[in-house]
Amino acid sequence: MAFGNPYAAYQTTAVKTASQGKLVVMLYQGAERELTAAQNCFGKNEKIPASKIEAFGKHIMKAQEIINELQVSLDMDKGGQISQNLMSLYVYFNKELMNVNINQDKNKLTQLLSMIKQLGSAWEVAAANTSADSVPQAQRTLNITG
Repeated sequence: MAFGNPYAAYQTTAVKTASQGKLVVMLYQGAERELTAAQNCFGKNEKIPASKIEAFGKHIMKAQEIINELQVSLDMDKGGQISQNLMSLYVYFNKELMNVNINQDKNKLTQLLSMIKQLGSAWEVAAANTSADSVPQAQRTLNITG
């Protein structure tokens, strides 16, 4: 019996069992990974070689898809001002990523990547605090007695 790709199975399980906060963190990590890959397409002369233009575009588009997923996951009713601010940021990110893709602007890409990293870090802290606060102290310790 063939098991397929064990890494893909692991990734699927990780997504299916993750908390909402962890899922948001995973999306930010994915966006960061794609934007870093896009940044790595630039050559020494700050231009993208013809052989990497298609890959660059794909990385930018994947990052935009992730931003879109973050956008549709916002709960505008419960999130209030925070959700509105995040929506504005996500719209801005997508607009700027479209411009980066068209103009192949490495400086703007670097700025956007920095912003994504900062937001991702903030979500990591929030997700960690939320998950730690939702589990009683007695359950946070490791039970090795079985």
